Amino acid sequence: MKKALPVLLIFTLPLSASLFAQETVPLTLQEALDAASANNKEIVIAQLEAESAIARFRQTNAVFLPQIRLSYTAFSTNNPLNAFGFKLQQESITQSDFAPEVLNNPSGTQNYLTKAEWQQPLLNLDKLQMRKAAHQEVDVYRFKTQRTKEYLAFEVQKAYAQLQMAHEARKVLEEALRTIQSIYTSTNNRFETGFLQKSDVLQVQVQVTTTERELAEARSNVYNASDYLSLLMGKQPGTVYRVDPISLLATLENTETEAPENRADFRALQSAVTAQDMMIRSGRMSYLPKLNAFGEYLINDDDAFGFASNSYLVGAQLSWTIFNGMATRSKVAEYKAERDKLSQQLHYQKEQSQLEINKTIRQWQDARIALQQQELAVSQAAEALRILQNRHKQGLVSTNEILQSQTLLSQQKLSQAQTVFHFNTTQAYLQFLTSPSER
Repeated sequence: MKKALPVLLIFTLPLSASLFAQETVPLTLQEALDAASANNKEIVIAQLEAESAIARFRQTNAVFLPQIRLSYTAFSTNNPLNAFGFKLQQESITQSDFAPEVLNNPSGTQNYLTKAEWQQPLLNLDKLQMRKAAHQEVDVYRFKTQRTKEYLAFEVQKAYAQLQMAHEARKVLEEALRTIQSIYTSTNNRFETGFLQKSDVLQVQVQVTTTERELAEARSNVYNASDYLSLLMGKQPGTVYRVDPISLLATLENTETEAPENRADFRALQSAVTAQDMMIRSGRMSYLPKLNAFGEYLINDDDAFGFASNSYLVGAQLSWTIFNGMATRSKVAEYKAERDKLSQQLHYQKEQSQLEINKTIRQWQDARIALQQQELAVSQAAEALRILQNRHKQGLVSTNEILQSQTLLSQQKLSQAQTVFHFNTTQAYLQFLTSPSER
């Protein structure tokens, strides 16, 4: 039984490693950023929203362009007034049509009307302001799309760093498992020669089992991080990515401490406020007169598809709505309330952003200090393990002590990777919070 245990432990690592051994795809951070920018669903949705805003703005071209309609209508009536009118429009009135009996009791009369209508806006000041508001809405979605891209870039950097950390954790635990298996072999040999007790061997077995469980979790984290990165890049999950080793980003030399006024999300809200201001002006200008031109060209005939008689009608209309039941006044009040709400949202978002920047700067500074401390802790833990291993070979320290030292070294290496990840992501987040709009 004593000899069966080492064989089992020796084959545990290759077996679990074979489960993880599949083809990995190399991936750099820039490749991940490019793929996400081209294929991410959130960006696609934001761009479609921007296209919708552009289409709504183009609808306002009707403020300047004419409207032309063409229709063809067939009529049949014995109504005295309409029957006489049809004949008049057909230019077919004769002396006999004025007979009282014919006027009062006409027979069924047909009329086929071909009609072309034209309407031309001339002066509609309220519509002009609505057009300007629609143009501001285009800017709202343009800045929203830009901020979505900026946030996605940060999210990709964070996901890439998470995958780096997952690979690093797997590597650390694999090294720890190899070391503990070596300790087990040595401990078991000494137990068989009578120098150690069975409890020492069991302690190492427990540590091997614990480390194998942690290693399995670390490998699952690699899969999970790869799948999330695939989602951000708009690809199907299931691919394991081989990324660059985790390393420290270059420290920012000049750290911004305030949120820039021209940040994309701020500019989107400001454009929305401006759009509401223009809608308020549009509501007020709806009280002013409107001037529009119109025209009609008509062809009437008593035969289908006949074009015997034609006439036209052109004119201009100056209209002025004096009172519409307080509808306009209430609409202006609604626009004002919406404008004030957006202004408050903008002010509050700036305050929140400044608080987030202040907190992130403190976290970033703490991470810089932690990096130095963690590097020293790893070197000290490694040296302590080396000393204990030498003394363990001489029988001067217990198995429990060397296992504790190995566990401490693994923990410090994992903590160092976590600290590097925290520093890199905190710095990337700080850049995201303080980066001005590019346009």
